This record gives sequence, C-alpha cells and structure tokens, in this order.
Amino acid sequence: MATASFNMQSVFAGGLTTRKINTNKLFSAGNFTNLKRNYPVGVRCMAEGEPKNEDSAPAPSTSAAQPLPKSPSPPPPTKPKVSTKFSDLLAFSGPAPERINGRLAMVGFVAALAVELSKGENVFAQISDGGVSWFLGTTAILTLASLVPLFKGITAESKSDGIMTSDAELWNGRFAMLGLVALAFTEFVKGGTLV
Repeated sequence: MATASFNMQSVFAGGLTTRKINTNKLFSAGNFTNLKRNYPVGVRCMAEGEPKNEDSAPAPSTSAAQPLPKSPSPPPPTKPKVSTKFSDLLAFSGPAPERINGRLAMVGFVAALAVELSKGENVFAQISDGGVSWFLGTTAILTLASLVPLFKGITAESKSDGIMTSDAELWNGRFAMLGLVALAFTEFVKGGTLV
C-alpha cells in the first residue's frame, strides 16, 4: 500500500504533462499527415470522509454499504420584511408605481374604447370634454386603494392564486398601457376615431 501511495504521489508531484499524439497512423488517407495536437493530462483526487490511518488494520468489509451521515438541511427561506415607508413604496423599483399605472391604464383603455363606441369621440376629444376631471378622480381613488394594503404590509403577491396572479395583473397593465398609447397614436395619425 505504501508503494502505491508513493507512486501516486510521484505522479502528482510531476505536475501536468502533455502528450503528443502522432496522427499519421490515425489517418491513412494522408489528408492530415502533419496534424499533431498537445493534450494536457491532469489528475485530481477528490476524497470524502475522514482520512484512514495506514498503520491500523483494515476494517472487515460488509456487503451493505454504510450510509454517509446526512448533512443538516438548510433552514427554510424566510420571507423578506416588506417596507411600509412611503418613499420605499413609491420608489422607482418599488411595488406601487407600475401596479398603480397598470391599473389606471386598464381602466382608461376600457373607458376610452367604451366612450368611443357609444359617443363616437376619439381620445383627445374625450379628454377635452371633461375627461380630465374623470382622470384625476379615478387616479386618486385607485392610488389610495392600491396604497392602503401596501401600508399595512400586504403585498399583491401574497394574495394571488389561480389564474388571477399578480404577474398576470402586471402583464395586463403593461399591455393596457401600450394599448392606450397605440389607440391615441392611431387616432392622431388617422385624424378621427378608430372605429
């Protein structure tokens, strides 16, 4: 055992070596006659468990493998504490701005299409005919309704399940924002209502 250990140590102590392979013998067609490659050869020993003492007698082998002791499982992930500070809620990457803007865009897009279908007015005419007061009122109500749960520490993610998830609400809000801008731009370019 000691001789094998010494031979292994001398191989490891020699470091990485390269071995040249003569490919002339590999390719008989002669297309690759001068092709030589250097391949680095390295050996790494990865041992698990405690080192064995060579002086002691070897343990009797058993047919059943001994199970390794289990490592302690990591603790369950803790939920991060939700900040209820006004500046954190309305920060650029905070939970409130995109959600509030998305909710306003969803209401605004549906309302703009409904008024366009019922009265035949485009978005710019709707805004000039008293739409600003409706917009400000809706903005105040939806902003307060969205901020109250956030001030209590309740997130939209904690209340989402099934198909009505917080991610679905964000994507619907994003599409509504794009739809409202596209509706206004199309009506501006066309010079009249969409429908």
